[in-house]
Amino acid sequence: MDLSADPRRTLPSVDQLLRWPWVAELAAQHGQPLVKEIIAQALSTLRITVTPFDADAFCGAVQNILTTRLSPSLRRVLNLTGTVLHTNLGRAPLPEEAIAAMTAVARGASNLEFDLDSGRRGDRDAHLEAWLCRLTGAEAATVVNNNAAAVLLMLNTLAKGKEVPVSRGELVEIGGAFRMPDVMLRAQCKLREVGTTNRTHLADYAEAITPRTSLLMTVHTSNYKVVGFTATVPEQRLAQLAHDHDLPYIVDLGSGSLVDLRRWGLPAEPTPMDSIANGADLVSFSGDKLLGGPQCGIIVGRRELIGRLKKNPLKRALRCDKLTIAALEAVLRLYSDPERLGERLPSLRALSRSRENIAEQCERLMAPLAAWVGQGYEVTSEAVMGQIGSGALPIEQLPSQALVLRSATAKRSGSQLNALAASLRGLPVPIIGRIQDASVILDCRCLDDETAFLEQLKDRR
Repeated sequence: MDLSADPRRTLPSVDQLLRWPWVAELAAQHGQPLVKEIIAQALSTLRITVTPFDADAFCGAVQNILTTRLSPSLRRVLNLTGTVLHTNLGRAPLPEEAIAAMTAVARGASNLEFDLDSGRRGDRDAHLEAWLCRLTGAEAATVVNNNAAAVLLMLNTLAKGKEVPVSRGELVEIGGAFRMPDVMLRAQCKLREVGTTNRTHLADYAEAITPRTSLLMTVHTSNYKVVGFTATVPEQRLAQLAHDHDLPYIVDLGSGSLVDLRRWGLPAEPTPMDSIANGADLVSFSGDKLLGGPQCGIIVGRRELIGRLKKNPLKRALRCDKLTIAALEAVLRLYSDPERLGERLPSLRALSRSRENIAEQCERLMAPLAAWVGQGYEVTSEAVMGQIGSGALPIEQLPSQALVLRSATAKRSGSQLNALAASLRGLPVPIIGRIQDASVILDCRCLDDETAFLEQLKDRR
């Protein structure tokens, strides 16, 4: 082997390259440590591939690596999956009022835990408590970083070292294989299973109550339904049983909604107001699902119990930051005007869109999408069924309309469909759809920015 012909012998060193004018300019803009690291990476690639050094090509490679490295990992995407509250895509989109509120407090100092009237230390829950009590009818409220944290805090505070009877039909598993029994274990309380998977009666709870019982609990099965020969205990009766034994009664609502969704033609979902009226002492629910706000777990209920939660050291570990609080407060304010809520809350606006309205949008987008995808595929507008998502109303579907991309000649292979879906994800604002029935399906229910969709289709695929 002629080592003198090995292109690796002609590669410049990192130190040499750092003295080149264009490299020095990059280092001045982005910092020498980052540029030096990228140059070393690019040189390593040339050594592995035994590629001759080409200054122009090397410059382009460094620029590409730098652009990729400096691009944000967390990006905006267009959710055309048909699942409105998509957990993997960030659940509920925030209204402009919430975004403005977050921006305002992010720019500098804020009165997060400072009472402007007294000039003394304040409580971050104070920004939200009055609104939550007004909307739910509860005496007090507190907020943590998600509903799983809310359940953990309630159980650890009220049931640590004691037993909690829960129906076998309510031992839910949420996303990421987090299960109610596991949460209870981490809360340091003991699960006492009662009833059966499909039928649980008041007597089952009554027989499970012992001196070691800490509370009674209902877990709303928001991400599945048990149907057929079933029986559950109404909240009113379970609350009465708990109170007859001087025990608190708590309800984990999961998704949670602050309005009657039937007003917008959607299926009914239990509300915190219902549970409070039924005698629940504490109710927890999510902020970023049906409520349409930021990720958080909201707990409302009796003032004495909320006070105990706030004194638990876990509360500090699970508390929300100023951006979440600002966003949630802005969203809660929107609920004071229910007549316009369907227009101002993006998640509710998407959920309540009619199929006819979505179909009109699909008709406008068919031709530009067909031009972008090119020959070999046909684009049609077809009726489909979507879903609410994030465990809310799991068996109810939403009639919708989608742009359907399928082969114009013969059935495409799975790899070709995956490549087409990947091309959509590779756009400046990635388009996320789903592959189903040998087609790429783009459900347009959540597409509220046609301009962003169309702008990036000007360049042919």
